[in-house]
Amino acid sequence: MSKTVLLNVRAFASGLDLTSNSNKIELSSEVETKPTTNYGSGGWAEVVGGLASSQISGEGQWEAGDPTAVDDASWAQFGGVGPWTICPDRASSVGDLAYFTKALRADYKLGEAVGEVAPWTSTAKGSWPLVRGTLMHLPGLPRTAAGVGTGLQLGDVTAGARLYAALHVLSVAGATPSLTARVESAPDNTFAAPTTRATFAPASEPGGQILRTDGTAITDTWWRVAWEVTGTTPSFLFAAALGIG
Repeated sequence: MSKTVLLNVRAFASGLDLTSNSNKIELSSEVETKPTTNYGSGGWAEVVGGLASSQISGEGQWEAGDPTAVDDASWAQFGGVGPWTICPDRASSVGDLAYFTKALRADYKLGEAVGEVAPWTSTAKGSWPLVRGTLMHLPGLPRTAAGVGTGLQLGDVTAGARLYAALHVLSVAGATPSLTARVESAPDNTFAAPTTRATFAPASEPGGQILRTDGTAITDTWWRVAWEVTGTTPSFLFAAALGIG
C-alpha cells in the first residue's frame, strides 16, 4: 500500500456503520513501560513492557431518529462491549486491511455552539488485543441465502496464538430473518473438506459479535467466512474481518 490520504476510512461499531457520519477516526495502541533501572544499568534507564491497551476515538455529524442512526445506536451501545473494526482505506475488496478489537463504548459527547453542524464524539477502550487483520466480507453485499465467502491464505495459528473474528450485522430485512455466520479453515484453496473453527450466534437484528479460538495450534493456512440465512425474503448486509494474533 502506497502513501495514503485519508478519504475512505470505513468504521464499524457493533451494528453501526459510522462511515457516513464520521470525519475523524483515530486508532491507538500502547504498552506500558515499567521502570527496572538499577545500579547495574550503567547509567541508562531500563524498562520492561507492562500491560498493553488500545483505544478508538471518533467524531463526526450527529443524526438521530432511527435505530441505525449514530445517536440511537451510540446511546444503545453506551457502556457496552462489542466489536469495532476500522479499515483505513475503504472496504471495497476482500483482503483489504482491517484493524479490529473488542472494545467498551466508554464515552459519548454531542452538541456545539449555535449555527454549527451538530457533532458527536466518542471513545472506545479495547478489552481484547488489537488485531491487524483482513476484511473477509464486504459490507455492501446483500445476502439472501446460504453461501461462502472468498478464501484467503492468512497463515497458520501457532500454539498460544489465536484466530480472531469480528462480525458486524448492519442491516436486516424480511420476516423472521436469521443469519448464522461461521469461520472455516482448510489446508489449501479448494476447501474440499473445510473445518469450522468458530460460529457466531444467530443474528436477527443489527449488532456485532467477536470471537477467538482457544489458543490451540491450527495448521490450516486458508480461511473464509460462510453463512446460513433463513426466513421469509430475508436480506442481510454485514461486514466480517479475520486476523491472527
